[in-house]
Amino acid sequence: MKTGALLISAGFVLAGCGSVGGAGSATPLVSDKVIQLTAKTSVSLSTLATAAVVGAAIYLVYDPLAPNWEIEESRLNEDTYRFSLKMKRYHTGGAGESMQALKRRASQIQYEQGFAGYQILEYTEGIDSQTIGARRMAEGVIKLVQRQQADSFLQNSP
Repeated sequence: MKTGALLISAGFVLAGCGSVGGAGSATPLVSDKVIQLTAKTSVSLSTLATAAVVGAAIYLVYDPLAPNWEIEESRLNEDTYRFSLKMKRYHTGGAGESMQALKRRASQIQYEQGFAGYQILEYTEGIDSQTIGARRMAEGVIKLVQRQQADSFLQNSP
């Protein structure tokens, strides 16, 4: 929501809303002062303000410090969890990290709950097409197991 408000306000600034006040008032939002960088190069304050607004809007939409995957988890019973992972919409990598993120969270829950291991019961990956753009999605179900059940592929079962 705050991203949308910032983009709308940035749109007004970039659209040329150049003054504050009623008719007949000519007070600009940003003064027409110029910063002289070198003998032949100068930058106006309005250009710097526009660049700052555009940069802030890009930062809020892209958010380079946000994790690539958001995980929603639900507890199905005392030892079974379902995970729903969504990749952030704009990214520069991390498309193949969904299994790693699921395993990392499963290991955290295993450790917190005091279990010996976990089994991945279900796992699917896909792409969810949305109006603004497609997003990678993944879903998985894990079951926490005690020490005698810790063979994750059930290779030792009779």
